[in-house]
Amino acid sequence: MSEPPTPPGRVRILLADDEPLVRQGMRLILDAEDDLEVIGEAGDGAEALALARRDAPDLVCMDVRMPDIDGIRATELVLRLPEPPKVLVVTTFEHDGYVLDALLAGASGFLLKRSGAQEMVQAVRTIAHGDSLLFPDAVRTLLRPRARSKGYTGPALTTREQEVLEAVAGGATNAEIADRLFLGVETVRTHVASVLRKLGARDRTQATVIAYRTGLVDP
Repeated sequence: MSEPPTPPGRVRILLADDEPLVRQGMRLILDAEDDLEVIGEAGDGAEALALARRDAPDLVCMDVRMPDIDGIRATELVLRLPEPPKVLVVTTFEHDGYVLDALLAGASGFLLKRSGAQEMVQAVRTIAHGDSLLFPDAVRTLLRPRARSKGYTGPALTTREQEVLEAVAGGATNAEIADRLFLGVETVRTHVASVLRKLGARDRTQATVIAYRTGLVDP
């Protein structure tokens, strides 16, 4: 008997971790939510890449320390796919250098392994829907030592776009930015899309990384 089709709007998730018990625990938590579905599990980065290529998940929960191909390299490779998923890095230590490397490789955020079930669910939803930045204070702390490593040379931002970028880097949602700048939410979405395009960023996290590293925003 074939499996029923995935309901519209459900986030399809691939779990990549070399510990089967970790994967099992994450699956139980995520599959309990109506809008989330775990579609596969990988025990290392090479398997994660193969499954991501075959099954086209919306999001990969990626452990950073795995055999063969680690999570950093796997993140880089997964994000080169024609229709890349978003990557949520799963790590033991908040200020681990691996987390920074993962963000620089293009991960959209990170989750601590000691997080509770609801934190995990919220992290996955935040990354999947891309309306806010996950753990903005921790991202700022990680990037501060490497800030202003190069100047910004891309298309100039308008004054309003600069304000929106600063709010995005601070972790504000579109609704919060709209309230702060007295704009409509749809107008904010338009500005965010324009900022991402000008910075060449795939999402809010990458835009924040670029903003801090080029001096567009002070960490």
